[in-house]
Amino acid sequence: MKPSERIKPVSYLTSHATEIIDPLVDVREPFIITQDGVAKAVLLDYDSYEHTLETLALLKILALGNKQIEEGNVVSADQAIRQLRKRGGTA
Repeated sequence: MKPSERIKPVSYLTSHATEIIDPLVDVREPFIITQDGVAKAVLLDYDSYEHTLETLALLKILALGNKQIEEGNVVSADQAIRQLRKRGGTA
């Protein structure tokens, strides 16, 4: 299905829900729902949605790590291992 065919008004969704939802799993591409000609919602298969959430979580972790590096909140690997051993860790 062409991307332009994956954009439909909300009225189409209400009358063709099964036709829209069934192929979502196979196609794994978002389906755009419009209201008054303006994009208002996106339908995704659940696996794609879950993958998107996991990707966002990883990006947040990376951004936090980069911020800590920029602020100088880092220690060397040797320092980290020594600190873990002092706390009773097994590193």
